[in-house]
Amino acid sequence: MPKLVVGSFNNKKLVELHDLLGDLGIELVNLSGYPSIKEVDETGTTFVENANLKASQYAKQVNEYVLAEDSGLVVPILNGEPGVFSARYAGTHGDDQANNRKLLERLGDTPDPQREAYYVCVASLAAPNGEIVATTEGRCWGRIVREPRGTGGFGYDPLFEVIEFHKTFGELSLRVKQALSHRARAIVKLRPILVRVFSQSNA
Repeated sequence: MPKLVVGSFNNKKLVELHDLLGDLGIELVNLSGYPSIKEVDETGTTFVENANLKASQYAKQVNEYVLAEDSGLVVPILNGEPGVFSARYAGTHGDDQANNRKLLERLGDTPDPQREAYYVCVASLAAPNGEIVATTEGRCWGRIVREPRGTGGFGYDPLFEVIEFHKTFGELSLRVKQALSHRARAIVKLRPILVRVFSQSNA
């Protein structure tokens, strides 16, 4: 079975990707199985730059195909914040509660119609030599509610309401979230490319 390394240590992302790609006959693993891996700094100024950077550098380290992604939340009225800094918006990487507090503070009493936001995910596939094979993008639109709702997901999910469902990502089931999410939309676009790449590598 061909192997695809997910360029992340996040087990929740691995679970999501298993659900989206598990039927392709590809072994999915993340970086947890590579204890000597050197973590790649996200020095890019765009989601595309960061996704390509991670995919390419991790692929060269593990000598396998690597799927990496960079994703975040964009709030137009805040000039695109938090953007590429989504995971470290409040200063400490991965402090979801602090990031959510800062976002609510920045929005303050902004009226609901102006609290529009979208999640964006850029997925990048790199060959074992580090060459970028493909890059795809997915977006999911919603708005920022005034207080967290729900315990599912991670990051800004409890604040991000999908308007037509009247629920946040934190309240929606994993199945529904995956059908709607920015990550799912980016990965679905990558599926035919993965099929082609791995069928060629096995030929």
